[in-house]
Amino acid sequence: MRLLIERSELFRALSHVASVVERRTTIPILSNVLLRATEGGASFKGTDLEREVVETAAADVGQAGAVTIQAHLLHDIVRKLSDGSQITLETSGGGERLQLSCGHSRFQLPALAADEFPDIGAGEMPHEFELPAHELRRLIEKARFAISTEETRYYLNGIYLHVATVGSESMLRAVATDGHRLAQIQMRAPKGAEAMPGVIVPRKTVNEVHKLLEGQEDNVKVALSSTRIQFRTEHVVMTSKLIDGTFPDYQRVIPQGNNKVMNVGNAEFASAVDRVATVSTERGRAVKLAIERDKLVLSVVNPDGGSATEEIPVDYDADRLEIGFNARYLLDIAGQLESPTVRFFLSDAGSPTTVRDESDEHALYVLMPMRV
Repeated sequence: MRLLIERSELFRALSHVASVVERRTTIPILSNVLLRATEGGASFKGTDLEREVVETAAADVGQAGAVTIQAHLLHDIVRKLSDGSQITLETSGGGERLQLSCGHSRFQLPALAADEFPDIGAGEMPHEFELPAHELRRLIEKARFAISTEETRYYLNGIYLHVATVGSESMLRAVATDGHRLAQIQMRAPKGAEAMPGVIVPRKTVNEVHKLLEGQEDNVKVALSSTRIQFRTEHVVMTSKLIDGTFPDYQRVIPQGNNKVMNVGNAEFASAVDRVATVSTERGRAVKLAIERDKLVLSVVNPDGGSATEEIPVDYDADRLEIGFNARYLLDIAGQLESPTVRFFLSDAGSPTTVRDESDEHALYVLMPMRV
């Protein structure tokens, strides 16, 4: 195998592929990236057996072939080469070594046979649809902060992607919850998605897809089965196993009768929460909201760290209410909102609160209160 490739092309491909390759593994070939050269160019594949990324790159192929090389080692070498330089990759020693040449630099790297490299992207995926990359990134970005990191509740360690019927419309909906907060983001279901099964996309896959779609302006093709999901852009294909579990009936925790409405400036509210939370304990992070007509008083009492209060104006004309929330959860939600005004729908101190973005009817957040 022999090919010539521009450094930025190679670095871009390796950056995506190496992100799914584990640095430490008991199976040597899983530390490698599969490099395949054909008449159409070069492709690079990496996997951790749970997810797989394949990226194509333009290259001048002198001799077709395939080989696997240590992914992070190759990535580090290419990262340190001069941008704009031309890199030659050539196998030697019967395919047991790869020579990398760039200007006056030469590297000899150990290689493993390509036919031993695993393939989790093969097999039929009966459900396919296409949507703008920025729309899929939005679904992911606005929901992923609520994914649980508690491994014992593995079925919450991802985003639940499914189609829900709202009135007469089918909506593609992304839901994430850790039991303390919930994010529900939706869009009109693209053609072909209506019959898809509800699937749980793992947290690591969610984060990799979010990075993959950064700056993408074209459409992304999504294919899935009951066990795997695949995201395909012009140059990259990412395939992932799904979480084998049942997502809870999240609609049961979304309150329907919260009739106390508070409108508050999002930036002013987030800044006030951040300031008073400075004296809170790292473990509790509880902030009390005392809400009355046209006024909100935020307060924190920490027996060891002092206390703090701050008053800000709000639009509220219901009965006085005192309720506590985790400050970090409030700030996480505030960070997702695009409108200058955030709307809280409250009931009482012990019931979940709904938060909505005034400028985005397709985004909904739920917060469980804390005792303060």
